[in-house]
Amino acid sequence: QVRERLKSQVIEMKEKFPGFRPGLAILQVGNRDDSNLYINMKLKAAAEIGISANHIKLPNTATEADVLKCIASLNGDPAVHGFIVQLPLDSDKPINTEKITNAVAPEKDVDGLSSINAGKLSRGDLGDCFIPCTPKGCMELIRQTGIQVAGKRAVVVGRSKIVGAPMHDLLLWNHATVTTCHSKTSTLPEEVGKADILVVAAGKAEMVKGEWIKPGAIVIDCGINHVPDSTKASGKRVVGDVAYSTAKEKASYITPVPGGVGPMTVAMLMQSTVESAQRFLEKFQPGKWNIHYNQLTLKMPVPSDIEISQSCIPKPIDQVAKEVGLLLDEVELYGQTKAKVHLSVLKRLKNQPDGKYVVVTGITPTPLGEGKSTTTVGLVQALGAHLHQNVFACVRQPSQGPTFGIKGGAAGGGYCQVIPMEEFNLHLTGDIHAITAANNLVAAAIDARIFHELTQTDQALYTRLVPSVNGVRKFSDIQIRRLQKLGINKTDPMTLTKEEVSLFVRLDIDPGSITWQRVLDTNDRFLRKITIGQSPTEEGFSRTAQFDITVSSEIMAVLALSDGLDDMKKRLGRMVVASSKRGEPVTTDDLCALAVLMKDAVKPNLMQTLEGTPVFVHAGPFANIAHGNSSVLADKIALKLVGKEGFVVTEAGFGADIGMEKFFNIKCRCSGLRPHVVVLVATVRALKMHGGGPAVTAGVPLPKEYMEENLQLLAKGCSNLNKQIQNARMFGVPVVVAVNAFKTDTKAELALVVKLAKEAGAFDAVECTHWAEGGKGAIALAQAVQRASQTPSNFRFLYNVELPVIDKIRLIAQKIYGASDIELLPEAQEKVALYTKQGFGNLPVCMAKTHLSLSHDPEQKGAPTGFVLPIRDIRASVGAGFLYPLVGTMSTMPGLPTRPCFYDIDLDTASGEVNGLF
Repeated sequence: QVRERLKSQVIEMKEKFPGFRPGLAILQVGNRDDSNLYINMKLKAAAEIGISANHIKLPNTATEADVLKCIASLNGDPAVHGFIVQLPLDSDKPINTEKITNAVAPEKDVDGLSSINAGKLSRGDLGDCFIPCTPKGCMELIRQTGIQVAGKRAVVVGRSKIVGAPMHDLLLWNHATVTTCHSKTSTLPEEVGKADILVVAAGKAEMVKGEWIKPGAIVIDCGINHVPDSTKASGKRVVGDVAYSTAKEKASYITPVPGGVGPMTVAMLMQSTVESAQRFLEKFQPGKWNIHYNQLTLKMPVPSDIEISQSCIPKPIDQVAKEVGLLLDEVELYGQTKAKVHLSVLKRLKNQPDGKYVVVTGITPTPLGEGKSTTTVGLVQALGAHLHQNVFACVRQPSQGPTFGIKGGAAGGGYCQVIPMEEFNLHLTGDIHAITAANNLVAAAIDARIFHELTQTDQALYTRLVPSVNGVRKFSDIQIRRLQKLGINKTDPMTLTKEEVSLFVRLDIDPGSITWQRVLDTNDRFLRKITIGQSPTEEGFSRTAQFDITVSSEIMAVLALSDGLDDMKKRLGRMVVASSKRGEPVTTDDLCALAVLMKDAVKPNLMQTLEGTPVFVHAGPFANIAHGNSSVLADKIALKLVGKEGFVVTEAGFGADIGMEKFFNIKCRCSGLRPHVVVLVATVRALKMHGGGPAVTAGVPLPKEYMEENLQLLAKGCSNLNKQIQNARMFGVPVVVAVNAFKTDTKAELALVVKLAKEAGAFDAVECTHWAEGGKGAIALAQAVQRASQTPSNFRFLYNVELPVIDKIRLIAQKIYGASDIELLPEAQEKVALYTKQGFGNLPVCMAKTHLSLSHDPEQKGAPTGFVLPIRDIRASVGAGFLYPLVGTMSTMPGLPTRPCFYDIDLDTASGEVNGLF
């Protein structure tokens, strides 16, 4: 009856909450036969009822720490509603059973063995605890008799924590008068004879005699004992603690052994699991996070970004992780406010449907700023804290170069920030430092290899590259890959021919072809061109080289586009660093293995916004020579965590013609993800500049055109907005325009932008005030995004990668930029031929163009047309997976201004706070 009732309840749950199932976990240590038997009974019962049961088996070599780690993981798993540790623990190592049972979360302790549940039962808090399954089953059997417990005299024989003691409490709080007896009770027959209700759990065969029992008593026998019986094949039979044959003559009701209390114990375990699932559903909607949001205290005028950030107390990051459904062993804490998330979460959630995918982009940038990062954060705060949707922001990690140079900080501003701001902008978890180390290892390997090849014979190189260790020579894994690349299918170093040895040891790098540079995460103009190899020990081998800023390294782009550790390792190995003198590409796999330096960097970093919504901060590639988007892995994990109805909001660098185009044609092509909505950010003042407004100078008051109403200038500048809306719609994705309002904007100006945006084909256009109001100021934007996400997305790429390189460049130039044609300069023409010959012609194209204009001329604002786009050169990021044509000259090492931001950034040693960011 109990099982059928539970089965109906589970069916009802599933109908009300599709995809939901009560979950039971059984943790076993060792391999005892009796434990296996009991567990199989429980698994079978769970399957019949419709409970999802998971049996976790640890070996008998498991330590107490191993068991506690497993328990912590199950405690944090939202899919587990009931959780038991099968006793006894069969381990070779000493394990404290009490410590283990108390480690189980009380709200999942369906065995009711933890001290907290036992304490609540002893206090009479029956509605707020789990009762051990055997006493609970006994109580259910007593109720089935129809006899009222209240006022009856009850006797419990036995005082174990599992049956006797909790049975006493349970009867007491059901208003019986209870006596507990045990092996030391001298008047046991007399006490038993007084019982209207008798529960025996002493563990002694047929200890209670039939003649002791009060006529008409209810007898519950919890004992399981084996006694000799020559008539049985096994030579023994199972009996209870009560002499059944004589007791049944006096009792009104009696449980048989076996087949009485045992099946009810299992049924009660199932009932407690279903009750736990029901409690979970009362607290949480499946698929909906139970998340605490921070309340903002808004001030006017709006304080500095660092003041706002430091005035808000962030939630402990392990709390954020738990709120979004991450398990304890999926999170690696870096202090109290940031953590790395393991990629294993993707495997766990592989069957979870993805949420809605939103990309934030902007009009062509101007020095006046559009506020993409601020809008990204404001939108997720509105969707989460105000509209109560599951939502994640995925943003790029900022470089420290601009932080100490001209920018002073990044990722939002005002009341829309990733916090703590100083953690976000300074070091974070060291990913950029890992890239610096990996990049410079390659650079060192290139020059060292050239040096050694110039100064040694083939045989000397071979002896050093494949040394004899204890008389044995062996190729390393990376050397095996090089042999395979050369078509040499040998694994024994002694079998290579003289010609094969020469091919193997000589990369024969052409120094003039080296494209790999050293990097540093600091703005340093004096490293833009350097000479290396000046020491006499380098024997005259010197060459001209340069330093780039770390975020421009191809390794950063590889990190951003990888979909796992294995994929990243392969991409790192494919990176082309130079050509041989025969014109063949030389890759990092010919030199060194890098994955070991990047194994932690591949894990996304978890942080939060001011209002407590979760953020992944991961990767920060350039938006000109690279694709300018945060990582594929962060997006994929976030989309699984938010679930089908949730939202993931990510930001694309620069304007829609650059960051968004690359997001679609490179990132989405690589990830296989399909976006639902584009949010296009615009400001009145930036649009006025596109309409022909005067130039602005830092530190000088803005010209009156930007401070006063000027509808004519604004309307003319909306040509850029119009074109960027068309660009987004070209990919088949609905566009919502976010008009980021400033206090100098007039109602007529804001209304004009909204009107012209809708006329240009935007799904909607919304005025936003999130910089000053946080998520509250982006509620209308969030609602528009929700509506747009419900419309069909007919996403399509702009081009087929199989097209010739020139055709792909021409399509982007004509369709996205508005050019009439392209012109390839001689060096670019040579590279097209070279890369096509080397097999790289079918890679996507990543245009390296000024972000300040749709054209190649940064002075041309608005939406210029009819120009010819000059392609100066083309380079390859083979590991990342794209070719990047250079339109003009691209600086990859910023310089410091006259007054860098580091003049203002300092540490308050008394409080430990960072001052001067922003």
